[in-house]
Amino acid sequence: MANQEDNLFKNVISHAKEYGFIFPSSEIYDGLSAVYDYGQNGAELKNNIKEYWWKFMTLLHDNIVGIDSAIFMHPTIWKASGHVDAFNDPMVDNKDSKKRYRADVLVEDAVAKLQDKIDKEVEKAAKRFENFDSAMFISTNARVVEYQKKIDEANERLKSAMNDGDMAAMKQLIEDLEVTCPVSGTRNWTEVRQFNLMFSTEMGSVAEDANKIYLRPETAQGIFVNFLNVQKTGRMKIPFGIAQIGKAFRNEIVARQFIFRMREFEQMEMQFFVKPGEEMKWYEYWKDKRMKWHKTLGLGDNNYRFHDHLNLAHYANAACDIQFNFPMGFKELEGIHSRTDFDLKSHEKFSGKKLQYFDTEANQNYIPYVVETSVGLDRMFLSVLASSYQEEKLEDGSDRVVLRIPASLAPNKVAILPLTKKDGLPEKAMEIMNELKFDLRCFYEEKDAIGKRYRRQDAIGTPYCITIDHQTLQDNTVTIRDRDTMKQERISVDVLRAKLMDACSINNLLRKI
Repeated sequence: MANQEDNLFKNVISHAKEYGFIFPSSEIYDGLSAVYDYGQNGAELKNNIKEYWWKFMTLLHDNIVGIDSAIFMHPTIWKASGHVDAFNDPMVDNKDSKKRYRADVLVEDAVAKLQDKIDKEVEKAAKRFENFDSAMFISTNARVVEYQKKIDEANERLKSAMNDGDMAAMKQLIEDLEVTCPVSGTRNWTEVRQFNLMFSTEMGSVAEDANKIYLRPETAQGIFVNFLNVQKTGRMKIPFGIAQIGKAFRNEIVARQFIFRMREFEQMEMQFFVKPGEEMKWYEYWKDKRMKWHKTLGLGDNNYRFHDHLNLAHYANAACDIQFNFPMGFKELEGIHSRTDFDLKSHEKFSGKKLQYFDTEANQNYIPYVVETSVGLDRMFLSVLASSYQEEKLEDGSDRVVLRIPASLAPNKVAILPLTKKDGLPEKAMEIMNELKFDLRCFYEEKDAIGKRYRRQDAIGTPYCITIDHQTLQDNTVTIRDRDTMKQERISVDVLRAKLMDACSINNLLRKI
């Protein structure tokens, strides 16, 4: 099964390059590790995902506004946020393979293997007994109890080592779990050490006078430092939110799995400011709303699940992820966190400026609490691409690769295809395209047989193909072909725009949430 998933992932990656979605960055110079460029189709898909998120936040919620803060920020901001002192990952190297790993991920993988063993024992037992009680079996079977004890102990030790920054305890845990290097198969590990993930640079023309500044590792701080600016100029009343889409940068120890973990990536974040004491109500509200937003895309409800955080960040009182079933298994797609008043309180302390809200109803000043929703745009892109990719065997024995991208997100909405290059068909096709292109991204193509052109459009995920033939010149009708069903129907050019607009509308998607 794992091999099948690996192959699917490899196929998705090569398809993304072949059809202009994603290219390795600086490829003619042999690339740059974990940095990618979005091609012509990728840029369109990415923009459509952004639009779907941005409209959901700022159009559907009259108490949420958007901003666009700078990537460069005053260095003290990262001191206040805790990133200078605490934005570290524990790093360990295998001396034989010379490969570098995140120590906590090695532990989590070892725990996952123990969980797999429990699942297998349960599966075996379930086949042997008719009225099988899995809860009873898990709590009484000696082998399962032993595995569970190891899992609980490992999780507890991991949490403690991470919270205390105790790298020696982390190394001991790796040794006790007998973790081997996936490449060399040995347990010849270096000491575990902390690695700060922020990229630093210098601002100023002369190096000696330069200020050390950082590329932002998240977009949220740009929202927090503008909290009062937005609140006052927008006359915002609590509860209200500030949304932002922007680039962030992390010097990841291990950046892998294509665009899932990159060093330069894009986030779509919204910070929702609430009255202290009401944060859990809003935390549940946003969990529900964000899950609906994802599921409305129709990528499969069973591909999503909530995962509560075992180790809460020091500033959070509740946190969970929405995980998606990527080709490499369930992984984080979006984080929803109740951040308390940590951020604003910290910026108030470090800046010496008051960051409080005057509540006219309660007649009091207070620092609001914050509920955050943060989704990785690149991960969102990967979830759409990977779940849309399908290799199909057709009834006539031929194969096709199709991207079943939701029509509202597809890079091109419609392909305009004159049957031949003569007899006035290209002219009629251009006339139709010139009418549609103000509302829908169109793709015009007249080269090759019509079947070949359909296949190319399937491969880039174009939901509809319009074929202009000799009958079109007589009665002003065209053939419209549906990408998913491959069914074709004859319709009048007069109703074409309305039909396509309805089928490809992001707004119609938003109405369903």
